[in-house]
Amino acid sequence: MHTSFEFSKKMATAYSEVCRPLCHELKIPQTAFDILMFLANNPEYKTAGEIVSIRKIKANLVSVNVNKLAENGFLRRKSVAGDRRKTELFLTEKAQPIVRRGREMQASFAQQLFAGVSEENKRQFLNTVEAITDNLDKILHGWS
Repeated sequence: MHTSFEFSKKMATAYSEVCRPLCHELKIPQTAFDILMFLANNPEYKTAGEIVSIRKIKANLVSVNVNKLAENGFLRRKSVAGDRRKTELFLTEKAQPIVRRGREMQASFAQQLFAGVSEENKRQFLNTVEAITDNLDKILHGWS
């Protein structure tokens, strides 16, 4: 298991390194970039609480960055009817160029990750990751 931990740590570190120049160029903190990309790539999640829970970013960092993103016009907040404490977050048109650039960077990162890997091995790896993800969901939500 030590190697799987090292793999995930190395993957996260490499992704951060690849993001850094783009965030610098866009003049946006990496946490803010991560929030925008998370919301863009996972439209089923819409709240700051979900970002904290799923991305494991500290609540105060999410709060500060969501506030700045909203103030700068990249996010729009919408109250949830029937739950006065819950607010959904939506990307604005102003966020779309950042999302486009982010997706280009993510595609390039994926291409670099799979450099030298055959299509068959890539397919097998992605199928294995999908099966493990399904198993993790079952563990987290009960084996029903």
